[in-house]
This record gives sequence, C-alpha cells and structure tokens, in this order.
Amino acid sequence: ERLAVIDSAQKNITELSQQMVGLQDILSNKQARGAFGQVRLEDLVGDALPPNAYAFEHTLSNGARVDCLVRLPSPPGGIAIDSKFPLEAYRALRASSGDAEKVQAERAFKRDFSIHVKAISDKYLVPGETADWAVMFLPSEAIYAEAHANFPALVDDAHRRRVAIVSPTTLMATLNTVRAIL
Repeated sequence: ERLAVIDSAQKNITELSQQMVGLQDILSNKQARGAFGQVRLEDLVGDALPPNAYAFEHTLSNGARVDCLVRLPSPPGGIAIDSKFPLEAYRALRASSGDAEKVQAERAFKRDFSIHVKAISDKYLVPGETADWAVMFLPSEAIYAEAHANFPALVDDAHRRRVAIVSPTTLMATLNTVRAIL
C-alpha cells in the first residue's frame, strides 16, 4: 500500500514537472510569450469589464494595432493597453553572477524596457482618439517589482512618456476604477 502511495505521488511530481517545462517553453518563445501576456490580459479585462467596454487587437487610426483598447468617453478617451514585456533581459538579470555580468544584464534590461515604453508612447497615444496616457501590462509581478524596486529611472521615464506600468494586481485595480467610471 505504501509503495502504491509513493508511486502515485511520483506520477503527480512527474506531471507537475512536465507542466512547468511546458510553461517555461511558452515563456521562452517570443510569440508564445506574447500570447501568454495577451491571454492574461484578456482574462483580466473580460472579468472586470462589460463586453462593450473594450476591444482586443484594435487598430487605431494611425495603423497601430493595440492589444486592448478600453473604451471610455472623451475625456479621457480610449485607454490603450499593451501586453508585451522584456522577458529575455529580465531573465539574464536574474541569472547574472558576478559584477560584470550583472552590469551588462542591467544595461540590457534598461535598454529593452525603455525601447518598449517609447514604442507604446509613440504608437498608442493618438490625440482625439485615445487617452493621453497608455498602459504597459507586465503579466509578471516579479518584473513589475524589479522595475519599481531597482530601476526607478525607468518608471520615471515611463511616467514622463505617459505610460503607466501595471502588473496583474495593479491592472485589476485600474480596471475596477474604469468600471466605476462606466
């Protein structure tokens, strides 16, 4: 009987490890990771707002396609939400050992993060069509915490560019506020 219990537990452990490998494969592939972020975003928005209050994969008048547009009357106008995130640089930062490797990883993280914030600001802030700020959704609380705790200049730059950085938890708070406005 004890061997049967051990065998059952071993099967559960094997299944869990296969699921973790599958998640790691998703997060290491840019397209799959983008889909992961998009699915997380869709789940959160769909749970918080009525269906007529948002559109996924919405094309703006400038031709840019935003992952989600939360429809609000003007002002403030539609709120553009982007669901990509710079995972490679974050992973390199977490895996870095030694000062030189850490400095290089920090530079890469800052560069990738800044490029992404600038792209959001340039593409998704359309006068008369969208709000004068956009949202960068990080589907990972860890990346959100890393940026706020160790890279305050990145967060400040995002604010100057009118890009709000949100995690799943802070996005829910934002969406609940939007729901109250609606």
